Amino acid sequence: MSEQIEGRNAVLEAFRSGKCVDKLFVLDRCQDGPVRTIIREARKKDTIINFVQKERLDQLSETGAHQGVIAQVAAYEYSTVEDILEKAREKGEAPFVFLLDDIEDPHNLGAIIRTANLAGAHGVIIPKRHAVGLTSTVAKTSAGALNYTPVAKVSNLGQTIEELKKEGMWFVCADMGGELMYNLNLTGPMGVVIGNEGEGVSRLVKEKCDFAAAIPMKGDIDSLNASVAAGILAYEVVRQRMK
Repeated sequence: MSEQIEGRNAVLEAFRSGKCVDKLFVLDRCQDGPVRTIIREARKKDTIINFVQKERLDQLSETGAHQGVIAQVAAYEYSTVEDILEKAREKGEAPFVFLLDDIEDPHNLGAIIRTANLAGAHGVIIPKRHAVGLTSTVAKTSAGALNYTPVAKVSNLGQTIEELKKEGMWFVCADMGGELMYNLNLTGPMGVVIGNEGEGVSRLVKEKCDFAAAIPMKGDIDSLNASVAAGILAYEVVRQRMK
């Protein structure tokens, strides 16, 4: 599936044919009938709409013929949170899920999906806003893991954590100020929360977590790459589950 669709007819057809559009970029203050129709279709699908200047559209455009609209389409279809829980039930295992708080680098997202698959996680949950979606770069970096690991997209990560707590899940976030991860009980139904590459886990999401886990670091720099942190914390969960 194409990652980017440009031009009014092509974008409108993408919505009407049921393609999963991650983001829509529209020329700011454009009031043409066809553009209004596209915006209406986007709102029906709860697609994120970004109203931008012509310079931004020209910068994004790959064809030079965007006609005021560019749609970024998911390279893979999204699953639901319920799909992820069902996968755990089918395997007879306690749910093990990754939740990613505003991961913006597609290489990091792809690497985390790959790690999630190899660690036996049942799925990955990402937010709709301020985060990369399932682009072709993500798919390539996941090295095929996207074919086997469901990824769900949600409107509010904190609210999703609250709903999953009602299902009996516990949540641990990677945080330098937390308890040493080896001292935490990470067995049972577990969600691993990994934060943004620069800012870490946001305050509102961190407050929803049951544990904050610190990864021991002895070097001269102060943080790990998000996908590396995800791998280290995930395999502490795996180690404890194997005991």
